[in-house]
Parts: sequence; C-alpha cells; structure tokens
Amino acid sequence: MDTKYTKALVTGGAGFIGSHIVDALVARRYKTYVVDNLSRGKKENLNPNAQFFKMDITSPEFPKLIQKLKPDVIFHVAAQIDVRKSVVAPITDAKINIFATLALAEAAAAAGVKKIIFSSSGGAMFSDDVRPPYSEEAREQPVSPYGITKRAGELYLNFEQKNRGLSCVSLRYSNVYGPRQSSVGDAGVVAIFSEKMLAGLQAKINGNGKQTRDYVYVGDVVRANLLAMNEKINGIFNIGTGRETSVNDLFGKLKKIIGYQLPEKHVPACSGEVMRSSLVCKKAAKVLGWQPKVKLDDGLKKTVEWFRRATLTPHRRRAMVGAANPSPRGRGGKSLV
Repeated sequence: MDTKYTKALVTGGAGFIGSHIVDALVARRYKTYVVDNLSRGKKENLNPNAQFFKMDITSPEFPKLIQKLKPDVIFHVAAQIDVRKSVVAPITDAKINIFATLALAEAAAAAGVKKIIFSSSGGAMFSDDVRPPYSEEAREQPVSPYGITKRAGELYLNFEQKNRGLSCVSLRYSNVYGPRQSSVGDAGVVAIFSEKMLAGLQAKINGNGKQTRDYVYVGDVVRANLLAMNEKINGIFNIGTGRETSVNDLFGKLKKIIGYQLPEKHVPACSGEVMRSSLVCKKAAKVLGWQPKVKLDDGLKKTVEWFRRATLTPHRRRAMVGAANPSPRGRGGKSLV
C-alpha cells in the first residue's frame, strides 16, 4: 500500500463491496469520501467517519465534485450491475458504466488524481467459448451489455493512463460474497440462499444447478484494492480463488451450516448464462502480492452469521416471499438462482 496517499474517494461506498473498502480506508486513517445515490447502497452501511455525498455518478455535478475534493486515489465501485437490465436497457447501462466512468477519469486527470482503482468483472468478460479458468491474457468475449461496458471501462482507463499519465488498475472480480451483500433483485446467490434458508423459505435453483462459479470473500477483495494502491502498479488483475463450485454444492454447504430442512427446488434456467467460470490469479500473486486467504466454508459461515444478526424487516420478508424467481449473482458473474 502507498502511504503517500492521504485522501480517497469511493464511488458506491454505501454498497456491498464499496462500504467494506471505505471501512478499511477509514481504519487506516485515510481521509475518505463516499459518493452513492443510495439506489442499491444503504445508509446503515455508511461509515460515520467518512464524508458522504448523496449523488449519482451520471450527474454533471459529479466531475465538479472530483475537481473540488481532489482525492489522491479513487476507488470506482459504483455501477449498474444487473445483467438482465443491461440486456433490456443497454443504453442506460452504457450511460452509467461507460460514460460516467469516462467522465470520472477525465475529471480525475484534470484534478491531479494519482490513481483510479476500477472494480471490473471476471466472469462477465468471457463466453462459454473460452474454457475456464480465465487468465488476464485470455481473449475477452463478453456476451452481455454489462460485460461489454466493463471491458469498455478498462479500455478507457488504459487510454487515460497512456495519454494523461493517470495510473489505473482494473480488478476483475469473480463472484464476490460476504456480509452486507444484497438479497434483493439481481443480487448474490449466497445472500439469496442465506436469507431464504434462515427464514425457512424455499430457495430455488435455476436449471440443473451444475453451473459453477469462483466465489471470493469480500474481505479478500478489499485487500486486493488496498494492495492496488501501490503507485508502481498498473494494469488488469484477476481477483478470485481459481476454484469452481457448483450451485448444487453451494446449496448443500449452506444447508448444512444453517440446518435448513427443505429440499432443493429447481426452476427453469436463465437464458444467456455461462455454465462455468473461474479465474487464474497468478498475476495478482506475483505483482500485487495478493492471494485469497478465506476458504469458502469459512467465508460462508461468516456470511451466514452476519445474516443471522441482520434484522429481517417485514418489508424485506414480503419481498422475499413475493419474488417468484429472483436473479441473484455475485459481482462479476451471471444469474444463478
């Protein structure tokens, strides 16, 4: 980590991954700013020692804010992450994930920001034509507008680095899970399973459940972001475990941890879903000095414990019961449930 930096801005800092990054920065005494429109982020995730700005990253005021705050480093986590929405409304997806990212980069270069650390996607960057595990050298073949916008973000940041001297790191996450993950809408399968099982509701699996994903714990993802602050490091890095776990196996692990009694229930598979996904992370180990530390079983236990403590409001219970077929996924993956 580069201790020369003193000020950091986190977009999406009230969300799942972003709020954990904020906590880590505050704990290390960085002056930390949070920008979030609270469309997916939650007020209860906000660190009281960070300065919060309720703002959409597509707002014309956002680049002005960057130039006013002049942070040393920006962690760009905010995004439209719903794959299905990206298919239905690709223009809206592009406005958030491409145009806002480019506006951020331009404003950062003008404000003298030293580094941007971009939350990209590993699983959404490839199709089934590319055999996993994927390395950073594998040819990108995104099949959804979401994956396309993440790749565009990487390319624009590379442009900014070459032409404006702005140091940029893109971290391609596999399926991130952990405390604070949303179980509503296009969310994480671990969160969906955990909440439904704890509430004694039926957890549903799309298709035959043989789809595999590479599940990485949010704490390990935060460490990767902090290590990427090193001023000498640039480029694209996979952040995952390199291990594939099927949805059926994940269901079984959570069922055992929670003591869930209901059997599996399978529903029709989602169209356009990649059947297998995992990432090779040798480059992150060599250059960042990063390796995942939290084993899946341990991470699931930590996540379930958090969901046990979390208050399940009547509104959230009604949302869970009323959702006919939710579309959860981890950051960087495809719908699984």
